[in-house]
Amino acid sequence: MQTDVAAPALTPHSFGLIATFLHADWVFRAVLIVLALGSLWSWGVIIDKAVRFASWKRQAARFEDAVGSGRPLDEVAAQAGDNPRHALPRMLQAALAEWRAARGTLSETQGALLLQRIDRALDSMIARESQRAEEGLGTLAIVATASPFVGLFGTVWGIMTAFQAIAVQRNTNLSVVAPSIAEALFATAVGLAAAIPAYVAYNKFSTDAGRFAARLESFADDLAAAVARRLGAGQG
Repeated sequence: MQTDVAAPALTPHSFGLIATFLHADWVFRAVLIVLALGSLWSWGVIIDKAVRFASWKRQAARFEDAVGSGRPLDEVAAQAGDNPRHALPRMLQAALAEWRAARGTLSETQGALLLQRIDRALDSMIARESQRAEEGLGTLAIVATASPFVGLFGTVWGIMTAFQAIAVQRNTNLSVVAPSIAEALFATAVGLAAAIPAYVAYNKFSTDAGRFAARLESFADDLAAAVARRLGAGQG
């Protein structure tokens, strides 16, 4: 005749975050630690990218206003300083440096070569800045894709532990399997909690990086057009 084995008394506090972690085995603890570290890693990237993109947008808007104000481009470039941190003033200074280096020797062929040199210089800067804008997105992609599977592993492990408890204690009482089932569901929840913000942030910042690159491309086109107008006006 089967006799029920007395199970430890369970309270709502038995299923809290700390209690679940302390009562779990080392495998489940490792799963939670990995998910927690991944979440912290992704949130660090999220905060960093949010601050950077907001700063880049503000600086770009101010610089574009300065360029569009009608002031001489040399004056705007000089006001940005010798080593500006933002890409737009660096692009302007690079274009003006190529222009100054070629002044006085601008035949039609040399003018075309000047425009090519400026285009290459600006394209190189755009490529570097685009790569810089995309830094950290790989981390978000890893956390977004891996966290659910890590959480699923914790879920499977918790269910296996629940069945082992039933087999060992020969008791199907819910209080016997409840802690292990709670651990399993908790692993799923933590995995999703780590993955969802990383997934949302990855898509948002990927879009922001694309828009930033397009903004640089548009500014480069405007610079090339300005140089072409100078060449057409015979300034050199």
